[in-house]
Amino acid sequence: MKSIEEQLEIIQRGADEILVEKELVAKLKEDRPLRIKAGFDPTAPDLHLGHTVLINKLRQFQDLGHEVLFLIGDFTGMIGDPTGKSATRPPLTHHDVERNAETYQQQIFKILDKEKTKVVFNSDWMSNMSSVDMIRLAASSTVARMLERDDFSKRYKSGQSIAIHEFLYPLIQGHDSVELKADVELGGTDQKFNLLMGRQLQEQAGQKPQCVLTMPILEGLDGVQKMSKSLNNYIGIADEPKDMFGKIMSISDDLMWRYFELLSFRPMSEIEGFKQEIQEGKNPRDIKFLLAEEIIARFHNAEEASAAREGFIAQFAKNRIPDDIPELSFDAPDGGYPIANLLKDAGLCSSTSDAMRMIQQGATKIDGEKVADKSVKVEKGTEAVFQVGKRKFARLTIN
Repeated sequence: MKSIEEQLEIIQRGADEILVEKELVAKLKEDRPLRIKAGFDPTAPDLHLGHTVLINKLRQFQDLGHEVLFLIGDFTGMIGDPTGKSATRPPLTHHDVERNAETYQQQIFKILDKEKTKVVFNSDWMSNMSSVDMIRLAASSTVARMLERDDFSKRYKSGQSIAIHEFLYPLIQGHDSVELKADVELGGTDQKFNLLMGRQLQEQAGQKPQCVLTMPILEGLDGVQKMSKSLNNYIGIADEPKDMFGKIMSISDDLMWRYFELLSFRPMSEIEGFKQEIQEGKNPRDIKFLLAEEIIARFHNAEEASAAREGFIAQFAKNRIPDDIPELSFDAPDGGYPIANLLKDAGLCSSTSDAMRMIQQGATKIDGEKVADKSVKVEKGTEAVFQVGKRKFARLTIN
């Protein structure tokens, strides 16, 4: 096992906050596998790279010899996590929870070592709690304490309703730590209140309080907003290799280092070496290739990662149009097909407003020529390759 200092350096990598670090050092000095807990409500079964930041940290704990408790909150999933929400979330059905939990398990073992992971469900103990037990749990905190949470406070002050059962969510998450005797709990920065609740309830139960490690929210492809499917700035772990490669290559050179820190398993010393190579004149693109190949190999395999790289070089470095682009035909209205509508209907843009934005950014081409005018109408008889951004192509015929 690595020294305390070596372990701490790996644990601190990319972390936003560790509470309380000296307590974590004391636990590491006990020279035993620590019980590392992270809870996931099975509400979003299709993971993207933003979700994997936390799972990567769990893998690092595993590699250091510690025990990972991957908690699927099937019971709390039927409450709905109120964190960051401005309204009460509709609860999931039991069928939804079961289906999503199964999908979660299929995906997480692309990162975690299955043999070193204990998957647990909080319904195992919460379903057996009596009404008396639940009232006792509710009595362990106060309304004033709950209103310290930013999202609850904002809703209360603005007169928006807060359902009583939403107060139970952080209490149940904290009680999970008591049941699991967790030494460390991981969560996003937005989960800090709930994670600290675990410390409070463990102390009340006579246990040593868990340490809390928060991980930052990963920025999406735009480098500004958090990675999110709704913002369409995400890389899904089930994305096709060529799509993953193209998306990773589209990030800025500055954002690349953030992705290396939070998503790569390469030692930080090696990443610092990459930075030095770029300062000495190496093309950042070549370093970005390594990041893309590592991530694709993790979720697919090394062969597909290499093929995606070769495909990228062929398509973009040599300015080749892919061989497998879709071919579509449309009937134009009198006067021609409005360009924004055509791009949307061809699936090259998600909406006409998205199409307008891409044209404005100079990211739309017809047969290699940039489209500068958002009011262009494509005439009948047109046969051309339409391109949006670096990765979306279609051969369109306008009748």
